[in-house]
Amino acid sequence: MLTALAIDQLYHLCEADKLAFATTRELEDLDEIIGQERALDAIEFGVGIHHEGYNLYVMGSPGLGKHTVVHEALRAKAKVGPPPFDWCYVNNFRSPHLPNRLKLAAGTGSHLAQDMEQQIEELLNALPAAFQTDDYHRQAQEIHSKYKAKEEHISEQLDEHAKALDIGLMRTPNGFTLAPLKDGTIVGPKEFEQLPTEEQQEIERKVEILKDELKETVRKVPTWQAELHREIKALDRAVTEETVNHLFHDLEQKYSGLPNVLDFLQAVKADVIENSEPFREPREHPFQFRALGNRPEFNRYRVNVLVNNAGSQGPPVIYEDNPTYQNLLGRIEHLASQGTLITDFTLVKPGALHKANGGYLVLDAEKVLMTPFVWPALKRVIKSREIRIESIERVLSLASTISLEPEPIPTEIKVVLIGDRLLYFLLKEYDPEFIQLFKVAADFSEELLRHNGNEVLFSRLIATLVHREKLREIDRSGICRIIEQSARRAEDGERLSLHLDNLLELLQESDYWAGRLGKEITSAAEVQMAIDAQARRMGQWRERLQEHIQRGILLIDTKGSQLGRVNGLSVLELGDYRFGTATRISATARLGSGEIIDIEREVDQGGQIHSKGVLILSSYLARRYSKNQPLSLSATLAFEQTYGSIEGDSASAAELCVLLSAIGDLPLRQSLAITGSVNQHGEIQAIGGVNEKIEGFFDICEARELTGDQGVIIPASNVKDLMLRDGVRNAAAEGRFHIYAARHVEEAMELLCGLRPGAPDINGIFPEGSFNRQIQTRLLEWIALRQHYASPHLAGEEDE
Repeated sequence: MLTALAIDQLYHLCEADKLAFATTRELEDLDEIIGQERALDAIEFGVGIHHEGYNLYVMGSPGLGKHTVVHEALRAKAKVGPPPFDWCYVNNFRSPHLPNRLKLAAGTGSHLAQDMEQQIEELLNALPAAFQTDDYHRQAQEIHSKYKAKEEHISEQLDEHAKALDIGLMRTPNGFTLAPLKDGTIVGPKEFEQLPTEEQQEIERKVEILKDELKETVRKVPTWQAELHREIKALDRAVTEETVNHLFHDLEQKYSGLPNVLDFLQAVKADVIENSEPFREPREHPFQFRALGNRPEFNRYRVNVLVNNAGSQGPPVIYEDNPTYQNLLGRIEHLASQGTLITDFTLVKPGALHKANGGYLVLDAEKVLMTPFVWPALKRVIKSREIRIESIERVLSLASTISLEPEPIPTEIKVVLIGDRLLYFLLKEYDPEFIQLFKVAADFSEELLRHNGNEVLFSRLIATLVHREKLREIDRSGICRIIEQSARRAEDGERLSLHLDNLLELLQESDYWAGRLGKEITSAAEVQMAIDAQARRMGQWRERLQEHIQRGILLIDTKGSQLGRVNGLSVLELGDYRFGTATRISATARLGSGEIIDIEREVDQGGQIHSKGVLILSSYLARRYSKNQPLSLSATLAFEQTYGSIEGDSASAAELCVLLSAIGDLPLRQSLAITGSVNQHGEIQAIGGVNEKIEGFFDICEARELTGDQGVIIPASNVKDLMLRDGVRNAAAEGRFHIYAARHVEEAMELLCGLRPGAPDINGIFPEGSFNRQIQTRLLEWIALRQHYASPHLAGEEDE
């Protein structure tokens, strides 16, 4: 029969004498995180290789410090890389809805933008001044005088000709008027009517001649005005061109090595020369300085610095916490003006991809996939190697209005997705493009082995966090307690959990309790207070469940023996809080056709793994007891008083034991609980949550008073995982509670029913007094009864 585990098997102590320091003050901080060598190698490879598709997916469960490690690794790489470029948008004067991009060295974009602001301000002051010079006025006056002289000359000729014909030519506000003259005096209408008819006709003939000449002259006036306008415009253009070329000379010299900037400056000059009127508004005072300010009519000459990398020491490392479509790819903003929305290239805003161009972009995979339109857009950017700023409406073809179409910006960027393993493998399975775009996977380790000096390294990790967070130093006893708690969280006494979030929480809360007690150094006592406080904060439902058991609402026996009943163990999870409890599992057996009914499965309350465990029981019974004949039983299994879904096979050992009890009429000890999965050969296999399960049953027994007969049966392969709390270990040391480790279900049955399993003879018959003999006898009886009811003789009697 099994014996209880020794006390030193119930807890894997951290040996303080192996830690050669008094407090964390004596420990040197770590340069990099421990236990993640595999992931760090993958990150270094992914960052270092410069071929298409070698982006990274960093995977692991939450709390491993993936973000911290990735950022530190990328920043270290960025320190030795080349600085990124500035990216700007400028006006396309030929097609304003298609802004042009400028690629400039880091810091050049902001300088160009400032230079253009200054240049336009200088034009605003220089051009009006150029048109107010004496030389300009003299040339303009000469042009006006020339055409005025033409008009006067023609007017004099007409006037002389009219006088020669005794016709008066008079100028009025409405034009010219012709009237007959007599002795130099205008003949009035009444006098004209008194003239002889022949004379009237002669005067009318002369007037018609003059009218024709006047019409011919008037037709020339618009031509002269157009010529005047052209000459004035040519003069204005010459003055503007001379002023603009003079002002832009130094700027063109400054950017002479940048052809794209020179092209932009030439386009600006041409547009200013062609459209100089806004610059020529007169100043109210001769010495007034006109500033550019926010005057929208001059936006066309500005430079929109989309990405300003002035002062950057290397490639950018950008983390986008909210990867919406616009936050990632940029946006085009609009302004409300007179009831309409207007926009131009100065309202183009960058996204995270623009800011990370030339460097690294870090994103949370789940957020990217959960945000509409982002995942396809991200893949499109990676594949096309360019960023195209488009509104969602245009992408979905929901809007047909004319909008800006900024020139796409080419990308050279390494994208790092951070997520869990399930998401990685789902993407790999269902998105064929994923593996082509994210060829490097960096898998973070969950645990660290405790041997080979790793406890000292883990101590240095604790010291690093303490110093980084400016917490109180921790003494050696506190370090040992933290190491032991990390082993418990890893569910393996030989390993340590690498979940930095949980570790940091424990350090911060321990520091709080040390401060509350007025201690300068944190010890094991304060660490234990933090652990207990965490459990208490989340322990309401555990206490309620225990209360229901103690009040008899949930039926759990901890003494005596019962037929077809056993105490199974389960773990309940509420977020990151876990606790164990007991569940009564019952079974019934009778003559039948070999069917085992799992009530949970029948009502869709049991999961697939749970159902698999139940099906294994039939295989074990057939192998052990009915190799040469069919099983002649029908049995049912049920988890009593459970009202939620049941998943996992950790109760299959308990289900097999209670089924054997029901078949062989074998009462089972209710002072014991059992956990473990079982295979077709009856071997008990490891399960999770072993510490919580033991402590859950211990709490029930302790509340009812420990008798020394109570205990828990666990798989032998879980012994290395034991990190039980002090109360359980103390009770075990005093012989009031026991933990047994079983390798086979028959070892567990021997403890539960008090009978030996026995070994079959050459005929397969188990010895008298063994529980297997009782089970075998009952099954043989059922086989005989089944054959009896199925015999033709009995069937004939029934017919009579």
